[in-house]
Amino acid sequence: MTAATTAPVERGGPSAVLSSPFGRALTRLLPLAVFAAVLVPLALTRWPGTAWPAALTVDLSAPLGGASDWIIDNRDSHPLFLYFFGHISNAVVLAVRGVYLLLLAAGWAGVTAAAGLIAWRVAGVRLALTAAVSFAVCGVLGMWVPTMQTLALMVVAVTASVVLGALLGLAAGLSDRLYRALRPLLDTMQVLPAFAYLLPVVLVFGIGVPAAVLATVVYAAPPMARLTALGLREADRGVMEAVASLGATARQRLLTARLPLARKQLLLGLNQTIMMALSMAVIASVIGAGGLGDRVYQALASVDVGAALAAGLPIVLLAVVLDRTTAAAGSGTASTGTAGSGTGAGSSAGPGAGDRGMGGRLGWALAALATVLVAIAGRLADRLDWPETWTVNIAEPVNRAVDWMTAHLYSGVPVIGGTADWAGHFTTWVLDPLRGGLQALPWWAVLLLVAALALLIGTWQTALTAVLAMAAIGVLGVWKPSLDTLSQVLAAVAVTLVIGFAAGITAARSSRVEALLRPVLDVFQTLPQFVYLIPVVALFGVGRAPAVAAAVVYALPAVVRITTQGLRQVDPAAMESARSLGATGGQQLRQVQLPLAGPALRLALNQGVVLVLAVVIIGGLVGGGALGYDVVFGLAQGDLATGLVAGAAIVCLGLMLDRVTQPTERRAQAGTPRRTGRTRKAA
Repeated sequence: MTAATTAPVERGGPSAVLSSPFGRALTRLLPLAVFAAVLVPLALTRWPGTAWPAALTVDLSAPLGGASDWIIDNRDSHPLFLYFFGHISNAVVLAVRGVYLLLLAAGWAGVTAAAGLIAWRVAGVRLALTAAVSFAVCGVLGMWVPTMQTLALMVVAVTASVVLGALLGLAAGLSDRLYRALRPLLDTMQVLPAFAYLLPVVLVFGIGVPAAVLATVVYAAPPMARLTALGLREADRGVMEAVASLGATARQRLLTARLPLARKQLLLGLNQTIMMALSMAVIASVIGAGGLGDRVYQALASVDVGAALAAGLPIVLLAVVLDRTTAAAGSGTASTGTAGSGTGAGSSAGPGAGDRGMGGRLGWALAALATVLVAIAGRLADRLDWPETWTVNIAEPVNRAVDWMTAHLYSGVPVIGGTADWAGHFTTWVLDPLRGGLQALPWWAVLLLVAALALLIGTWQTALTAVLAMAAIGVLGVWKPSLDTLSQVLAAVAVTLVIGFAAGITAARSSRVEALLRPVLDVFQTLPQFVYLIPVVALFGVGRAPAVAAAVVYALPAVVRITTQGLRQVDPAAMESARSLGATGGQQLRQVQLPLAGPALRLALNQGVVLVLAVVIIGGLVGGGALGYDVVFGLAQGDLATGLVAGAAIVCLGLMLDRVTQPTERRAQAGTPRRTGRTRKAA
């Protein structure tokens, strides 16, 4: 009787309130509220106003300008440049030039044959035909030479990235202390947008191929390091104990057990490194990388959509071929389903398994011999260059189509309006109010909001990192441009989550919809960031809205995949229990699937934020303004002070956004590879 009468009181008492999600949130935020109540009045007394106080800013233009001048003045005379950076630069130039001359010497026939035969040995006949046709299309589009330039840079950059990443991963995989030291560094590197890597290397190496290659290496090495360490640390303990019991030395255990057991993770790391290197090699055209990226960049600068598409298609084809080939090697099957990378292409290569099983080393020797014979035949026939009569100019018809869209879809469409109208309305009704609202908030309110959001899903350490990163933006003196960039990121993330969650839920509930979406997502997940700017410029012109549109398209595949996977991996027993209780499909989704898939949905949010930021920054090339424009302006005008400050602000903004949206469950999993702007493959 007593228990019966007191139970309702306990359920409605203070302990029940504190144990609810709302109560737990209040408990976590209470110390922050006390802290704010003490410090905010002091801050208002000392620094009144809403904008970041000028007294708390540091003007870095003078020291950065002085450092830039010193480097320029001493680049040809100081021993540091002559005997260290100079040798690195020369080695990079010689390596890229050597690979490029080798590709030209092999001729279009030899390179195409090599691509097809390698794909055949790794993944079967179907992918071999895809590879050969893809390289042939590069020639048909008149982009053979730029494709070889990009491929030469890729070979050198990927080789260096794999070697550096594998060495770091090997050390981290074998040493707990080094692993703990490298984790925060790799975490930080993996949330930085690609543009942030361009400025430091330009400062040291100047504009040109060495800077492009080294920026690519720094950008692409972390996935290899992280996945190598993960593979070594997750080696089967039973196998390792068995090898140790047989008296094997540490070196023998590494070579005969750890590395073979980590093969799948190593090849996945290679896949990720190649994809990130290709993306960065295209972006690095801004600092003189040349090749296909330079063609896309020049075409975008002149708003020549046809030329941009002609150069963008070979980039897409290279990405698809390299992704499918390395993913098939990682999965260890003849399927192009890329199980190893998570792309889920799903199409089988059919007879490829039997083809690849032929002879092992003998098969590779025959493939190499066939490549050499084809290259020699092309040289004897004087057919090294792609014949001009076999090229097709798609720029003119594409530009005519763009002109038609501009005339008929850009504006003046009855009832629905045109794409320019949509962009204008989105800017007026969403971007402008959001930017104005953020810039009107007091600076201390922004910091408190960042701390509160980080505390709700993370720890005090996470919140402190996020607040310090946001405060560093104010100290750098770019508070308003950073809030402008943040407004674009928030708007793009909101659109991405609405569309991505809706598509992911639909795909999770319908296998047919998932099968239809899979090839589309596969293609979109292999496209470099630059390529997304081409269609939005054609449809929306230039401005902040096109930058947001490109960011949405870029981030959407990862959000859809993670959402779909998270909903499909909900415990079947929980779903069966809900159905047995008579729950409808909507009730199962709202009350079972979505709550249980909470960690996956938060991971999708984190991925969407980081990926959106990467493209919003690049949107500075198409009128996005804010920090992206400052970086582009600094690179174009040689104003390294402006560019470096904006780049540092981008780093801080990316770090803050990652910490604010980072799922606690994922942080607790030591060794879990971060899937951010560069590891785009959803698990």
